[in-house]
Amino acid sequence: MVQISHETFEAADVRLRRVIAQADFKIYKGSFAFEEFPLEDFAKARKDAMALVRDDEVWSQLVPSSDKSRELFSVFSFHFDGCNDNSGFVGWLANHLKMQLGTGVFVTCGQNSRRGGIFDYWGCPVELEQKAIEEVRLLRGNMP
Repeated sequence: MVQISHETFEAADVRLRRVIAQADFKIYKGSFAFEEFPLEDFAKARKDAMALVRDDEVWSQLVPSSDKSRELFSVFSFHFDGCNDNSGFVGWLANHLKMQLGTGVFVTCGQNSRRGGIFDYWGCPVELEQKAIEEVRLLRGNMP
């Protein structure tokens, strides 16, 4: 369930550092790229897609790729099983990574009620994978 709270920046930082330490953190092997196709071609959705989203014109799926002519991303995820109030997590971590790495990230969210609700897939340029993972581990207290 979405939490609504009013807190200072400092209080939110403390809370979200607890959340990231408690979250189930997973790093996916390989690299990924976005692939687009028209809305009427849903049959092109791949079973190995990490995410599938659409706008008013196209479907966009995040799929494994090693094609160096495409923009490639490394992907990691967070599930929040048993975490209290993870509201603000995406903005907090995205801002932290932007400040530390000099680049933005993308985040695609989904829901798995059995595992605590919302989960996040995070993508960063493959060139920054090690630095991004290192930053996340530092925020988690060096947890794997």
